[in-house]
Amino acid sequence: MRNKINKVLLLAVASILVFTSMLTATTTVQANELDLESESAILVDGETGKVLYAKNPDVALPPASMTKMMTEYLVWEAIENGDITWDTTTEISDYPYSISANNSFSGVGLRQQQEYTVKELYEAMAINSDNATTIALAELIAGSESEFVKMMNEKGEEMGLQEFKFVNSTGLDNEDLGDNYPEGTNPNDTNLLSARSAALLGYHLVNDYEEALEISSIPQTDFGGQTINNWNYMLPHEGDNLASYYYEGVDGLKTGFTDLAGYSFTGTAERNGQRLITVVMKTGSETERFEETAKLLDYGFSNFENTELFSAGYQEEGHETIPVAKGKEDQVSISLQDSVSVPIKADEKDLYHLEYNIDQDRLNEDGELVAPVEANEAIGTAKLVYDGETEDYGYISDAGSNTGEFTLVTDEAVEKSNWFMLTLQAIGDFFVNIFTSAVDWIKGLFS
Repeated sequence: MRNKINKVLLLAVASILVFTSMLTATTTVQANELDLESESAILVDGETGKVLYAKNPDVALPPASMTKMMTEYLVWEAIENGDITWDTTTEISDYPYSISANNSFSGVGLRQQQEYTVKELYEAMAINSDNATTIALAELIAGSESEFVKMMNEKGEEMGLQEFKFVNSTGLDNEDLGDNYPEGTNPNDTNLLSARSAALLGYHLVNDYEEALEISSIPQTDFGGQTINNWNYMLPHEGDNLASYYYEGVDGLKTGFTDLAGYSFTGTAERNGQRLITVVMKTGSETERFEETAKLLDYGFSNFENTELFSAGYQEEGHETIPVAKGKEDQVSISLQDSVSVPIKADEKDLYHLEYNIDQDRLNEDGELVAPVEANEAIGTAKLVYDGETEDYGYISDAGSNTGEFTLVTDEAVEKSNWFMLTLQAIGDFFVNIFTSAVDWIKGLFS
């Protein structure tokens, strides 16, 4: 009887070991070979801006309706600034009306001589990717789409987008707009975004206006007495044909398609407090963009966990202090102002260190801070450096708060020394210099 129990236990243990090894192998395959069927792609941590995976992320491609993320951002900004409200109304001019009449442009059947609220127009744009309502919003905010395009490009520069060009508010090719293409652009122009820039735009939209997700996560809604659907199949749509693309936690952001752009998608999902942002560009079909996005999300959620690497007040060994000139103390302690937490793979916590970069404008020619020095005064940054063997993709941007650089501050104040002590110090330095020069002269006689 005992032998039979032992055999059962051995069989159970063996099964567990086999199952565990299968899980490990799966994770390894995901980490080393995502094998994405898209021309470019990127995976970004939504809180820190850390890039977790990238494939040709800096190639500028037509984003199609992913362009509308910038239009959405500027609508939220206009509301925040008090320029418009959700209840502001506008009529439809001839230009967006002509676009709405064309069913190939996601038309929702706009009518002229009818007032539409900003909320109605925004929902049609963000949920149904409608082009005419997008143009109507651009005209409302800037007076014309031409002026709105200027705002789009200015905001892109401000955000730190690297590879981008906005030529209209919708993502359509300018040739589709006929004679209505915006002034300052060419009739054969198209919008351009790299995967990195699309992800950075999505990063700003999600973090600056989180409420945008409340709308982008709506699978379907009513517009003018008709039901309009979201083109994001990863949301909980009704119908068996779309159920297979549902992904738990997805709540945005924007699909895109034109013949030139192919099928693209900027997605975002949140699970257990961790938000990821993905971009896939130029996939082969309407559904493939969601399949490739699921690969990225699976990889991100299964391999990375936000971990505190260095606590607030941490001091890198050998860099605990910095010298101070003309102070009551000749040095001051420095440390991290805030804790450093980033998404990392399991067992890689020890593969990171900090490199200090002291602001040279704060130092004298001898590399010293000059008193008085305030407590908690920012005097430089610490850059997070990865020492592992796998590729480190860095951060989503070289500007702003998502760069992987963290503020260094002084831990206490150092008062300026009084005039008498400064005089004594100057006299002491004078004689030290004379003595040093004399010693060097004597050494020279015997050299």
